[in-house]
Amino acid sequence: MGTVTIGVSIAVPEPHGSLLQKLRAGFGDAAAYGIPSHVTLLPPTEVDAAALPVIEAHLARVAAGGRPFPMRLSGTGTFRPLSPVVYVRVVEGAEQCTRLQQRIREASGPVPRELLFPYHPHVTVAHGIDEASMDRAFEELSDYGAAWPCTGFALYEQGPDGVWRRLRDFPFGSAGVPPQATAPTEDAPLPAPRG
Repeated sequence: MGTVTIGVSIAVPEPHGSLLQKLRAGFGDAAAYGIPSHVTLLPPTEVDAAALPVIEAHLARVAAGGRPFPMRLSGTGTFRPLSPVVYVRVVEGAEQCTRLQQRIREASGPVPRELLFPYHPHVTVAHGIDEASMDRAFEELSDYGAAWPCTGFALYEQGPDGVWRRLRDFPFGSAGVPPQATAPTEDAPLPAPRG
């Protein structure tokens, strides 16, 4: 069967996800439309295709133990100079993301992935483009904000064309969204493009 490249993430819902993809493309990031806007829980990982059912069962168990929580994005950050990335910051929900990714990557599970850098939840808006465009992304999205209740995560597979496609959703075990997980209804407005 060969190998496949998978990832696990929390999708940024609409209309925020498509907007961030469009902005990312506007900054000159050629990968923008091949990567849905997301918060990574398991980075790109090559696995045996035959192991997918076991991995999906593991993810279902992790999700069953989870509860909805509020996610909020606000402002920008960067990993430069260590890594050529500009991102939108996760300012609420980061602790829950950290716990989820630890459970997904646990040593006793089917994807015991080691990370190159300490885990830092974020939404990438520019990666590997020229410095001036990275600066523009950092500045233009400095006032960006979005919020939503996170009710689960998803498994993605990267196709031969480099595009990431959702394979399956994993909703959290709790049937209802508790009031404290309901995100504010007002998002910060997107700043007008500069220049």
